[in-house]
Amino acid sequence: MLFRALIAAALLGFLWWGLRWFAQAPPERVSRLLKTLGLAALVLAGIWLTLTGKLEGLIAIAAGLAPWGFRAMRLHTLWSMLRGPRPASSGPSPTTGRMTRDEAYAVLGLAPGASKQAIKEAHRRLMRVNHPDHGGSTWVAARLNQARDVLLA
Repeated sequence: MLFRALIAAALLGFLWWGLRWFAQAPPERVSRLLKTLGLAALVLAGIWLTLTGKLEGLIAIAAGLAPWGFRAMRLHTLWSMLRGPRPASSGPSPTTGRMTRDEAYAVLGLAPGASKQAIKEAHRRLMRVNHPDHGGSTWVAARLNQARDVLLA
């Protein structure tokens, strides 16, 4: 009886902690976690169904998910068409050449002649969104750092 009460208390505590984390976490992180958990549950269900000899259950899961996959592919195609052709990258990459001052102002979204304080604030604001440790691109972060260095040199 005491053991069951301890397990119930631990489960309630874990549930409380999870709900609190869910309410405070950034939406991108929650979305990523839910997608990962859903995929893991599907993989584990497929392994369990295969090991127990119920392969038809695995086929039923695949058949149930097929419309979602087709819908996602159609939406991706539609989104690509609406977005139009991707513009070619202009100017040198961070590893192949020197960035000009005009390119640096464009990367940071500033008008030419911006103050040092404005340059630092724009760099900090853009790095918060694009830092590789927070899901951003290393290439974009390198361009932002290069733009800051060119303008503050």
